[in-house]
Amino acid sequence: MWDFSVTGALGLMARTWPFLVVRMLVYFSIALAYVLLTGSGAGLGWLIGAAGTADFRGGATVVGGLVGFGLTAGIVYLLREYILYIIKAGHIAVMIELMEGRNLPAGQAQIEHAGTIVKQRFAEANILFLFDQLVRGVLGAILGLVQGVAGLLPIPGLQQLMALIRAFLRLAVGLMDEVILGHSIRTQSTNAWDSGRIGLVLYAQNAGAMMRNAAFLMVIVWALTLLVFLGMLAPAAGIAYAMPGGWSAGGIVFALIFAWSVKAALIEPFAVACMLQAFFRVSGGQRPDPVWEARISGVSRKFEELQARAAGQRA
Repeated sequence: MWDFSVTGALGLMARTWPFLVVRMLVYFSIALAYVLLTGSGAGLGWLIGAAGTADFRGGATVVGGLVGFGLTAGIVYLLREYILYIIKAGHIAVMIELMEGRNLPAGQAQIEHAGTIVKQRFAEANILFLFDQLVRGVLGAILGLVQGVAGLLPIPGLQQLMALIRAFLRLAVGLMDEVILGHSIRTQSTNAWDSGRIGLVLYAQNAGAMMRNAAFLMVIVWALTLLVFLGMLAPAAGIAYAMPGGWSAGGIVFALIFAWSVKAALIEPFAVACMLQAFFRVSGGQRPDPVWEARISGVSRKFEELQARAAGQRA
């Protein structure tokens, strides 16, 4: 039915617990920043609104809250390269080490060890970020290519099924780019662009199997996220009610933020561990098919850029 082991993924998470701690600290701090800055903005708006009517005060409170929320979102956006480089890539690196049967140092040393592995492949955070953006773009093109091939098959109800699968896979692209990164780290290649190219072609060759695994996994991920969201509703509503002006919609917004933080800190690494297992299993022993490489190149300029960077580093 699927090509990953849930217990194996949980085992990887347990043995890389220092990264889970870091992820929880980072993502829960982000969630807290959203609450504090949104609340501070709403409080400032409430004070400013005291100079006008009740409607004006209510509007100023909402605007202040939105400004605080937007400011936090901007800060998170600026931190995206750091989060990818230090947290996500580092966690993937130590998972790969364990999957390859290598020993890991304990505690804080595990994080330092992961940083060394990542820097061997990507000297700077901006290089990894560019790699990730190229991979994401190519994955989107591969999904479109697979959809086009499926559209030619005379199977009743296939289009409706593909629409459902496509919706799942759009959500899963954020996981698959990390899997391609994992492939690049696993191969220990000094040319990350070339190993990324190979990983993408292998993914395209096994798109059917990876779609099946992604669909099953995304059901699990979003079911868990929904449960977390429902559990967060009551405390989030209490926080929103305590804010100046009693921002009623804040309960839902804060519950979504808290659920996102749990998903990013704990649920996503579990999903990545599962997809790493699935990808290595279905693509094991395979070589990239030139036909598939040509197909991807024909529909994705970002894949051509990846090829060019790989060739440039080989030269």
